[in-house]
Amino acid sequence: MPDVLVNESIRRDGNDFLPPPGTGPGGGDEDRPDTPLTPPLIGNAQLAMVIFIFAEVMFFTGLIGAFLVFRFSGQPWPPPFQPRLPVGVTAVNTVFLLASSYTFIRAKKSIKNADSRGLFNFLALTASLGLVFLLIQGYEWLQLLNFGLRVSTGTYASTFYTIVGAHAFHVSIAVLWLLVVLIRAWRGHFSPENAIAITTCGMYWHLVVGLWPVLFFLVYLM
Repeated sequence: MPDVLVNESIRRDGNDFLPPPGTGPGGGDEDRPDTPLTPPLIGNAQLAMVIFIFAEVMFFTGLIGAFLVFRFSGQPWPPPFQPRLPVGVTAVNTVFLLASSYTFIRAKKSIKNADSRGLFNFLALTASLGLVFLLIQGYEWLQLLNFGLRVSTGTYASTFYTIVGAHAFHVSIAVLWLLVVLIRAWRGHFSPENAIAITTCGMYWHLVVGLWPVLFFLVYLM
C-alpha cells in the first residue's frame, strides 16, 4: 500500500515524471538523435586513390633506382655508336604535358562554379594534350628504332624503353580514364556536389604529369 501512494504522488496530469534530455544514463549528447555527425576529412574513393598513388610512386622509385645503378656503373653513357635521344622535341612535349595539368585544374574550377560547358571544354583540351604527348613520343620511338636503338642493343636502350615505356603506359591509362569522364561530362552527370570521379581522375592525371619532368631529367639530360 505505501508503494502505491508513492507512485501516485509523482504523477502529473496522468503522466509519469520523466527526466530532462541528457540527464539519463550517460547524460551526454549521445541520447539526442539530432546530434550532427562530423564529416570525414577524405572520402573512401580519394583514400583509395592516395594508396594507389603511393604504390605507383614506389614502383617508379624502383625503376629510377635501377636506372641510376646502371647509369653510374662506370660504363660510357650513352654507349658509342648509339643514337642520341631527341632532347629538344621531348622538351617541347614536356611543356604540352605540363600544360595539361593546368587545363585540368581549370576544369576543376569550372565544376565548382557549376560551369558544365567550361568543364567539358577544359577536359577535352586536357585529353587532347595527353594524346599529343603520346603521339609525339610514339613518333620519337619509331625514329629511334629506325636509327638502331632497340631493347636488344644493350642496357642503355633497355633502361630507356622500360622507364619511358612504363610512363607512356600510365599516360595511356590516364587518357582513357579522362575520355570516360569527358563523356560523362558531356551527358551532364557532374555537379558541384557530385564530382568525385573528376577528383580521383585528376589525382591520377597530376601523378603522371608530375612524374614526367623527373624522368625527363634523369633519362634525357643526366
